[in-house]
Parts: sequence; C-alpha cells; structure tokens
Amino acid sequence: MISIIIPTLNEEKYLPKLLECIKRQTFRDYEVIVADNNSKDKTRQIAEEHGCKVVDGGLPGVGRNNGAKAAKGDYFMFFDADVAFGQRFIEKAFNEFQKRYLEVASCNFISQSKKYKIFFEAYNTYARMMQFTFRPISGGAFIFLTKRIFERIGGFDEQIKIGEDFNLIRRSAKHAKFGMLKSVKIYVSARRIEKEKSLNYLTRNIRTEIYRSFKGEIRKDIFKYDFGNYTREEQEFKKQKTKLNELIKKFKENKKRKGKDK
Repeated sequence: MISIIIPTLNEEKYLPKLLECIKRQTFRDYEVIVADNNSKDKTRQIAEEHGCKVVDGGLPGVGRNNGAKAAKGDYFMFFDADVAFGQRFIEKAFNEFQKRYLEVASCNFISQSKKYKIFFEAYNTYARMMQFTFRPISGGAFIFLTKRIFERIGGFDEQIKIGEDFNLIRRSAKHAKFGMLKSVKIYVSARRIEKEKSLNYLTRNIRTEIYRSFKGEIRKDIFKYDFGNYTREEQEFKKQKTKLNELIKKFKENKKRKGKDK
C-alpha cells in the first residue's frame, strides 16, 4: 500500500482538485492522510468528505511526520496541496520506482502557469543534475520514498525552518538510491512565485541554497517563509464581503419593518 500524505493549512481552494486527481488514479492500493494545521476554512471538512484520514499537522515537516505516524503503507508519497497530475501518475511512478530499485525519488515539476515556465525548467535542470551528486534535491511538492528509509533517518527534521524537504532527500540518499523519475511529471501552482514576486522568489531561493551550502541547515527565522497564507487576502476579502452583505441585509430588513409600521 502507498500512503499519500498531504500537509495543509487553509487549502479549501486547492485541496479538492488534488483529491479528485487521486480519486481518478488507475492505481488503487493507497490511503490518503491529510495533516492539517488547524485550518480556519473548510479544509478539514473537504478532506473528511473525500474519505481522507485527518490528523493534526503543523509546519510542513511536522505535518508530514504526523501523517507518516498514522500511515499504514510500506511506501510514502508526499504531495503539497496545490499540485495536479495525470490519471496514471501513481501507477507509472510506482512501476519505475520498482524497476530502478529506488528508495527515494521525485520528478519534474511543471508550472500550471506558462508565465513562470522558465523558473520550473531551471529547477528541473538543476535537480536532474544534482541527482548524481552527494547533494541531491527535491521540493516538497512531490517526494516518494519507502517507509523503511523514512524511519531509518527519522523522518523530516522539524527544527529546520526552510528546506526540510531538501534535507530529507540528502539524508535519505546517504543510505539509499535516489532518482528523478522519467515516466511522470507533476503540475505545481505558481502561487508562491506570484505572492513573493518573481525576482524576490528567485533571490530568496539562491540565498537559502548558498546559506545551506556554507553554514548548514536553516534553523532560525533568517528568511521569511509563509505556509498556507497564499489565500489570506482572498479570505479577508470574503470576510469583509460577508460582513457587508449582512449589514445590507439588516438595513433592508429595518427599512422594510419601518415601512410596515407606517
């Protein structure tokens, strides 16, 4: 069985799309675990309605570890909530994983927005090049590994502020074979780039990678990182809109009532 683990925080906009992708898979031997960090929207409700096992989460590393603790599968697939993929994704990924005797893997990330295609192409080129070195990488949008190797390295390092996904891959690769899967690709939202702006996003990633290369993992709040806040402005707008509608409704009711009194 494959345990699919998804860390979430206010993901009512994206989570349904991912869960529908999973539901349509040709590969059927899986379970879905949503590790939710106390979402204020309908994230938990959506997960439960889709038959997911819901556990308490935290920051991504904490959420993924909590999901793994509740998992029953011998293989773990970690997805971010804002991804999508084809109907045979899990089937193809699992078959290649087995055929190449891998224990840790990822794949190419494709932008859901053509506007940011170049950023993802640069990442994919770098990731494929680094897979042959002692410092392979993979973003948390998709990580596939065995339960055995996950438990051997102790899962995600929850003390790391940024790059816990890269760290997991590098520690895993010291004990097992890592590879970038060729048979599958995953479509990733560009919301982080859109929120941080292209240049800021690129600059931050370069700075964090340089920091990790020379000083080690980032365990302090040196660089700004937001988890699950991409729709904060949308949620605030909805709240204000709801309040406005309620005021309009009360105004109309009061006006109607005064009309009857006359």
